Amino acid sequence: MTEKKAGDWKRKAAVGAFVFLLFVLLLTSFFGKKGLFEIYRAGKTYGALLQDIEKLKQEKARLEKEVADLERNPGAVDKEAREKLWLMKPDEKVIIKK
Repeated sequence: MTEKKAGDWKRKAAVGAFVFLLFVLLLTSFFGKKGLFEIYRAGKTYGALLQDIEKLKQEKARLEKEVADLERNPGAVDKEAREKLWLMKPDEKVIIKK
């Protein structure tokens, strides 16, 4: 009987060690530095950054178009100066509507 109890104890210890290692592996695969939750969070951040990049590309294209227009069209420069800087010619009077 002592052999059976000794073998039983070794078997229980081996099963316990296996269950513990399995638990540790599962825990690290979900919550570790490169776990599933971190990968999911990184994916969401990646998607948000891609949207930001697309918005910035559109803004850049708009600004490049505006710069090109200002370089080629003197009327556009005049319009921008009047609208944004409130500049006027010496003989003009500005009427402000409220």
